[in-house]
Amino acid sequence: MVLKTKTFFPKSDKQIKWYVVDADGQVLGRLASQIAQVLRGKHDPGFTPHADLGYRVAVINAEKVVVTGNKAEQKTYFRHSGYPGGDRYRTFNEQMERSPEFIITTAVKGMVPKNSLGAKLMKGLKVYTGPNHPHQAQEPEVLTF
Repeated sequence: MVLKTKTFFPKSDKQIKWYVVDADGQVLGRLASQIAQVLRGKHDPGFTPHADLGYRVAVINAEKVVVTGNKAEQKTYFRHSGYPGGDRYRTFNEQMERSPEFIITTAVKGMVPKNSLGAKLMKGLKVYTGPNHPHQAQEPEVLTF
């Protein structure tokens, strides 16, 4: 006897659900992995690996995220100018001074799928310095990790 199972497809009329996460005092990697799980919808019983389930996350206080050990001095962020020999590196501390939003965005980006779905999920991540965000109209739910 052959057992047939049907693939679950979520309804196409998904509801967008917003969450707010406070990064104050949170460890960068642990925070990023939990944010990536929420963006993918893994906390939802109707999780579907190939679909965007409509979860969005706004992160506040990005400048207050912490790293453990010596990562503040040793962790580097790479960029390239496009010219030969155009490698540029910044340490975690240098990047925090310039753009703390980039740090959280990069960490979460490394934890979502590396395909078009991952790119779509990353559009649902908004990172802000300070305690204010412009998503009050969406009535976001506060997430604590």
